[in-house]
Amino acid sequence: MNTDIDRDRGILTPADRAYLLGEAEMSHEQSKRNAEARIRDRIREGIVDFDLLVHSLDRRDRRQVFERATDEETFLDGITAMLSFAYIGLKEQGVDFERALVPAIEGAERAYGIDQQSANVTVDVEFDVETTVEARLDGIAERLDDGDPVAPRELFSLVMEGERALDDYERISLRLDDEDDRAHVDRLAEYLDAEVRYRNDALAVLRLDAA
Repeated sequence: MNTDIDRDRGILTPADRAYLLGEAEMSHEQSKRNAEARIRDRIREGIVDFDLLVHSLDRRDRRQVFERATDEETFLDGITAMLSFAYIGLKEQGVDFERALVPAIEGAERAYGIDQQSANVTVDVEFDVETTVEARLDGIAERLDDGDPVAPRELFSLVMEGERALDDYERISLRLDDEDDRAHVDRLAEYLDAEVRYRNDALAVLRLDAA
């Protein structure tokens, strides 16, 4: 997760980022509610703006925006987070993600075919999600209490749930199942302001008391 507050304004202002990261204190409950309302409004209007961008932004400008995807990991992380945000937001409202995804891909592929190949194309989109419950959050918390290693994605789930504070833990052991897990551990360490130590290829330790 990108925690750089002082980037140029996007949908969020630097003040919005500071508030969401818990680095800005609100003196009154009303101020907190006002900040949250402004953020919600900016997100909604920003989403609607994409309809204008798709149809009106010059192709050259679009390419310059996305040229960062070839060598800037934070930009790709942002795109992934953007899709995740839309997916879970629609899921919470009982709207199938496919309802937005399929027409988006079909329209984009047809436009790309005309623009790049000077041809009409037929598009067939298949979207299928299978979810298997691997571990309950309560079970993950119990393993943390016992000092047992957990997977980085499991700790991330606890952090994102937001109802279980990690303040009581001085150290958390993380199990590394593949090479990508190291990148996940490094991001968790940055987000939690923790120090990470790699014991070996299969185990890392986050020191939450290092700050």
